[in-house]
Amino acid sequence: MKVSVFGLGYVGCVSAACFAAQGHEVLGVDINPDKVAALNAGRSPIIEPGLEELVRTGVAEGRLAATQDVEKAVAHADALLICVGTPSMPNGNLDVTYVERVGAQIGQALRDVDDYKVVILRSTVLPGTVKDLLLPALTKRSGKEAGVDFGVVTNPEFLREGSAIKDFLDPSFTLVGAMESRSADVVEQLYESLDAPIVKTDLDTACMVKYASNAFHALKVTFANEIGRLSKKVGVDSTEVMDIFCKDTRLNISSRYLRPGFAFGGSCLPKDLRAMLYLGRHKDVSLPVLEAILPSNEQQVRDIATLVMRDDYKRVGLIGLSFKPNTDDLRESPIVELVEILSGKGMEVRIFDENVQLSRLIGGNKAFIERVVPHISNLLCDSIADVVNNSEVIVVAHDVEEHHRQLLDLLTPDHMVIDFVKTFSERDGSSMVPKSTYRYEGIYW
Repeated sequence: MKVSVFGLGYVGCVSAACFAAQGHEVLGVDINPDKVAALNAGRSPIIEPGLEELVRTGVAEGRLAATQDVEKAVAHADALLICVGTPSMPNGNLDVTYVERVGAQIGQALRDVDDYKVVILRSTVLPGTVKDLLLPALTKRSGKEAGVDFGVVTNPEFLREGSAIKDFLDPSFTLVGAMESRSADVVEQLYESLDAPIVKTDLDTACMVKYASNAFHALKVTFANEIGRLSKKVGVDSTEVMDIFCKDTRLNISSRYLRPGFAFGGSCLPKDLRAMLYLGRHKDVSLPVLEAILPSNEQQVRDIATLVMRDDYKRVGLIGLSFKPNTDDLRESPIVELVEILSGKGMEVRIFDENVQLSRLIGGNKAFIERVVPHISNLLCDSIADVVNNSEVIVVAHDVEEHHRQLLDLLTPDHMVIDFVKTFSERDGSSMVPKSTYRYEGIYW
């Protein structure tokens, strides 16, 4: 393909050189004449292992060149990659001036071309930036319609400085956020030589994945350092702790617990977090990330309570009470805490959890219920029908797959379903959410 890369900074220069190495005809674009001259001379404008050689080879073989001429670059290419910087502003927001400026320049050049081109945003931007800023800049200057006359795609990069070429050539996946399939197909063709899946989604989801990834990387570094600070104070080698920790790829280093939903609870996580924080205070160690976990978890419960009470419902039914499905353990269940909040606000609460039978509770589990919610027996129902038929809003806190059909048959247009676990997602290729039958809201979808 013919590719133009706007912005020859870190991401742009690596992308341009790697695309050229894949056999594409690449034209780099930058307002800085020194960068343009360096690249045309076969020199990399930035320092990155292996990049100088890729640039030199690409230029020598005629697949890589640079220019300051935007119109030339737009006329040259099928794919127009925007790789300009989005630095931080003093208030923490992104400065997207360069994105808007390049978008306007590309839009002006698009006015004079007839063939279909795809604008591919590689720069890191917040969700909403494409629709609110880039698209208006392109359409206003071009006088053309996005998705019809030209395409717009978000294609976030996941390049680490120091290993950027390897990351480009051997990614976990290539992420494509598109308005329509034609543009996505062009980007898929651009990356077809890479042995990695193409993940297609919408514009803003792709942007958010980039931020979720970077935030999680930052969290992991900070988490490991806090474990290190606490471990050293108690005479433990934290590198060995984390080496062993990382051997667990079933829970610790995995997709487990990384699905948005309700708060955590149970007999282990809250208790052990409090014990770690006590040890930290006792040893005079500051652990701000670990200290933020329980307050954030409590905020989750309060936010969901607000959602349930948002429309002045008086009668609420909950499907699930234990801290997670397939257990009767109620200790520190966030659903129990939710019940307390709703009851305290005067709501009439009914609960169905087939695993919770008060007559069978023993030990700490029984003591917890007798201390925290002694009136729980008055709220429990024997069937889902009892809950649904006597409630206005239904909170699905557990995924009770075996009761899906019964629940669907009981719901009416007067019911509001608030889904904690995406229990009504598509199953077996058919949607389980006939929204014309009842009102539905997922907590994060």
